[in-house]
Amino acid sequence: MSIWTRIADAVSALTAGEPLSAVFERLRTRPERSVAFTIAVIALGAKMAKADGQVTRDEVSAFREVFTIAPSDEKNAARVFNMARTDVAGFEEYASKIKEMFPPEKGVLCDLMEGLFYIAVADGEYHPNEDMFLERVAEIFGLTDRQFRALRTRFVPDAEPDPWQVLGVDADMPIADIRRVWRELVRETHPDRLMARGLPEEAVKLAEKRLVAINRAWEEINGKAA
Repeated sequence: MSIWTRIADAVSALTAGEPLSAVFERLRTRPERSVAFTIAVIALGAKMAKADGQVTRDEVSAFREVFTIAPSDEKNAARVFNMARTDVAGFEEYASKIKEMFPPEKGVLCDLMEGLFYIAVADGEYHPNEDMFLERVAEIFGLTDRQFRALRTRFVPDAEPDPWQVLGVDADMPIADIRRVWRELVRETHPDRLMARGLPEEAVKLAEKRLVAINRAWEEINGKAA
């Protein structure tokens, strides 16, 4: 059974009148967590789209890059997006339900934030309202300010990434300690680790971009220390 078939089942429950928060409650166990993750990105992405007032083709394309959606499954993805966009529940309620689903696996919540950042900047612009939206979601998820800044510095367009922020380290840390952080980040980005967190296979695509940024940051820091 494909992830989108399971999502279709969840959508059927939504269509029958079951609240999205209740659907999340039923998707707490693997492999259903991968369904919950996908729905969470789509749902919060829909709420975020309201933050800057429009949904662009680039943002839709970003969804397609993160999640492989067959033509036969597009209707299910669109239904989840439209339900979330028109649902009276606020994004903070969605974020709180999602946080409850994945404790204490903060790695999953960082992965989800990464997907939202990827969608937010897909149109080449990072709207101030999107920044406030994502900062609030990160706060609800329990991410530290350093974790949020590390994500933002990698994704925000027209901003030169700060290598220390990308790795989440202080500029005055010993190079040996920074190397240990870098190595751990590389290990955490391994596809097997991401799949173990309950992410759908498609979402692992984001890890490729993350790994490039992590290694580039380390090379820059190590080069300055040499």
